[in-house]
Amino acid sequence: MLLKIGELAKMTGLSIRTLHHYDSIGLLSPSARTQAGYRLYQHGDMDRLHRIMALRKFGLSLAEIATALAGPDLPLSAIVTQQIAMLERQIAQASTLRERLRSLQAQLAQGQTPELAEWLTTMELMTMYDKYFTPEELQQLPLLTDSAVEQEWQALVARVRALQATGAAPDDAQAQALGTEWMVKLVRDTGAHPGLFARLNAMHAQEPAMRQTTSIDADVMQFILAAFNASRMALYRPFLNEQEYAHLLANYGKRSGEWPALIAAVRAAMDARTPPTDPAVLQLARQWLELFRSYAGTDPATQLKFRQAHQQEPRLMEGSFVDSAMLQYLGAAMAQVAQERPGK
Repeated sequence: MLLKIGELAKMTGLSIRTLHHYDSIGLLSPSARTQAGYRLYQHGDMDRLHRIMALRKFGLSLAEIATALAGPDLPLSAIVTQQIAMLERQIAQASTLRERLRSLQAQLAQGQTPELAEWLTTMELMTMYDKYFTPEELQQLPLLTDSAVEQEWQALVARVRALQATGAAPDDAQAQALGTEWMVKLVRDTGAHPGLFARLNAMHAQEPAMRQTTSIDADVMQFILAAFNASRMALYRPFLNEQEYAHLLANYGKRSGEWPALIAAVRAAMDARTPPTDPAVLQLARQWLELFRSYAGTDPATQLKFRQAHQQEPRLMEGSFVDSAMLQYLGAAMAQVAQERPGK
């Protein structure tokens, strides 16, 4: 069956102007035309149009969609699966807000005046996320949109607070296990996207309503970070001598706050398909090396031990937002940096 452009527009809800634009930029060209030059779309065009509409919903620009469609074919079934997951997250987010509103409704129906703090928190949550994330990005954050995931985090926070109440130190084995569990879960529930993680941290630091909702305060955050750092240092321990390990203990946590933004910047460069030889990426590689040397030192033999640790101990990658693809990308940039003259 062949469809004229007006028929396709009516059936899909797209405007004729949009379909004209897609044709003009080569994103979706009709498979045929009438003798009078009118566009005709056939069944195969529907497959491509569905992909375009789905990727647009995922937040991709038209240029990004064109690049994606020019690459290896992504099965339509996989795109439909992603759409279903996106809708489920939207439903979960709406359900969370609905339950908060129902609670307020029940109090109002009984003639009660809701607590001002609860009321303000509910209204603030209705708009707070929009200040930090686009609708498409929120769909990648089950931490904020999935009530079941929220309950998991509430239980984890309760376990951390219970351990703190016993007087446990961050380097205790149980604390280290909780720190690792926390970070692994954080990677999972931010879609392993370091940029979203960085903004989530900013939202948590700047929004009292967020801290009230999650029950995660500065004390919990410091404890988790210290416990996670302790777990990483324990994994490095078998690879280092006493002097090297003492240097690690003294320096590992000093600049840990600089890593999230740097990892997010590297990921953004990768997503933009910036060549690793680009000056901006080379600068990121220099910053990465600087942070690495801040705890590994400047001795090449010691630095090699840290690299061997990462090759032989996969747990060092857990909860880090760093994967093998990122290390390979950085490796190409660092090879270029290594050829630079000293002091350049």
